[in-house]
Amino acid sequence: MDQDEERQVRLANLANCKAQGEKAYDDMYEAHSFGHAGACYSEAKECFYAAIKLAEELGLAEEAASLGKRLEHIKAVFRSQFVQ
Repeated sequence: MDQDEERQVRLANLANCKAQGEKAYDDMYEAHSFGHAGACYSEAKECFYAAIKLAEELGLAEEAASLGKRLEHIKAVFRSQFVQ
């Protein structure tokens, strides 16, 4: 695999991590228990941390910063709406 192909794969992985993180965030609102909401929150965090790492490795500083802000928003929402 050449460098362009590898970069495209990594960009696709980045997009996938973001999409999975957003889905987990959405699922958090649909959770029927605190435990399930917590599991969705944990998954969302893991996905966004992975996306941030990929963005940084790809030299996408603005994307990494944007993802970091999104992650902080998700954390704030969870803490304000789901923490007992």
